[in-house]
Amino acid sequence: MLHLNPRLKALIDRLWNRFWAGGISNPLSAIEQITYLLFMKQIDELDLKRQSDAEFTGDTFTSRFEGDFYLPHDQAKANELLDPKNNKTAKAKRENKAELKKLAIDKQTLRWSHFRNWKADEMLPHVQQKVFPFIKTLNGETSAFTRHMANAVFIIPKAELLSKAIADIEEIYEEIERDAKEEGHLFQDIQGDVYEMLLSEISSAGKNGQFRTPRHIIKLVSELVNPQLGHRICDPACGTAGFLLEAYQYIITQLAIRKAKRGETFEKDDDGFVRTSVAGLLTQKNKDILEQGLRGFDIDTTMVRLGLMNLMMHGIDNPVVDYKDTLSKSFTEEGGYDIIMANPPFTGSIDKGDINESLKLKTTKTELLFIERIHTLLVTGGTAGIIIPQGVLFGANKAFVDARKLIIDKAELKAVISLPSGVFKPYAGVATAILVFTKGGKTRNTWFYNLENDGLSLDDKRQRIEGSELPDVVEKWNARDPKKCVGDRKANHFFVPVKELKETKYDLSFNRYAKVEHEETEYEEPAVILDKLKKIETKIQAGIEELEGILK
Repeated sequence: MLHLNPRLKALIDRLWNRFWAGGISNPLSAIEQITYLLFMKQIDELDLKRQSDAEFTGDTFTSRFEGDFYLPHDQAKANELLDPKNNKTAKAKRENKAELKKLAIDKQTLRWSHFRNWKADEMLPHVQQKVFPFIKTLNGETSAFTRHMANAVFIIPKAELLSKAIADIEEIYEEIERDAKEEGHLFQDIQGDVYEMLLSEISSAGKNGQFRTPRHIIKLVSELVNPQLGHRICDPACGTAGFLLEAYQYIITQLAIRKAKRGETFEKDDDGFVRTSVAGLLTQKNKDILEQGLRGFDIDTTMVRLGLMNLMMHGIDNPVVDYKDTLSKSFTEEGGYDIIMANPPFTGSIDKGDINESLKLKTTKTELLFIERIHTLLVTGGTAGIIIPQGVLFGANKAFVDARKLIIDKAELKAVISLPSGVFKPYAGVATAILVFTKGGKTRNTWFYNLENDGLSLDDKRQRIEGSELPDVVEKWNARDPKKCVGDRKANHFFVPVKELKETKYDLSFNRYAKVEHEETEYEEPAVILDKLKKIETKIQAGIEELEGILK
């Protein structure tokens, strides 16, 4: 939706330019600092909204900004002053209380809404020395969030840069609210688009094949694997946690649809999917079940921090994203997840000596090893929806064939959906596909779909166009009958029986099985063609003679 709102895009470009001019030119460093600011604002907004909702419903609510905060280096002293053993006399109580007051920071002063309009030279030290240490420990000393934020550093160097960046973010949110009201878009979707655009700067060069997955493709994957409340859901290479966030929103939407009153309808978004961000409908029990079921891993510590903050900004209070290389010997988890949604790194490789012994494929290619790792992480009956480069579908190398055999012979390969090569533009032109398979099932007939229009142009601009086939994929997917191996091979979707897959060395490319209908062309008799050529030759010769006459 961002490309439809030039003002929003201009505001984000201006924010980026400020950081560049302010000396933070590394995209990864800039996005991290911007994310800290977005996080400060969103946590405040979320807290105020929950407080308002609780007042309306009469529920109890404890604000994150209630009480006092002590800086880490003051916490031990504060604990000592609060210890009943040191407060036995009235005099000791008074003295300790006075000392405690000097150390205590009122959490209300740490709200974005409290300091956002301060003078620049007052704001910078306050955010650096008080607000940032507070958000680093937001979920308690033992939480995954606090553990991974321990090494985070606030490096905005100039008061003027911080002040103007905060003003820019305020304008961005005002434009989001205006767009949501006037254009009818979901506030959360536009906010997600803003964050997606910021994140796009990270992988503009597509290092190590780490491309962000477009959100409309993530939505398609969730429709195919259908995560439910109570499922354990994992992304073993989660990056900024886009798949986990989508699983959360998909489940909330399904719960909202089930609770809907008779006649109540939900509008489809620009991608043709129904999504609602009304997490307030969740009971605390369901919210806990849902949050506890989400788990992500990534090999990059910065991505882990960004993923955690991304989830928390969208209302997931206690996200679990860990720093782990799921292909390495240090990773020991197996068979614990009902749903896996992932876009593992393409064209990457891992040191042969560091590959986990449980992975049997003879390769160092990450796109193949992740297929096996995902298979091992699933429980029997668990389903995976993963994005892979199309080269995996037909590669003749033994490791490629063995990877395909794994998901056909030891799982039920339900679907192969070929995506257009422009899906990852402007970051990469690589052609990709979605694989859907269930561990422990038996492959009988695999459904193939050739997606040519994902609703966006296939050039670097990726502008919205008519004729998106995403809703058609979901409609045909839900209506398919795997027991009836039927389908016109001349169409864009059909079934292929497992016997045929095996006969072609487990080739999974759509074109290997599709039938192309060639139109028969009728040609004239040779004598007629020769006669026409002679007439043309005569005209050309006459023209040459006339030209020669003019030249003389």
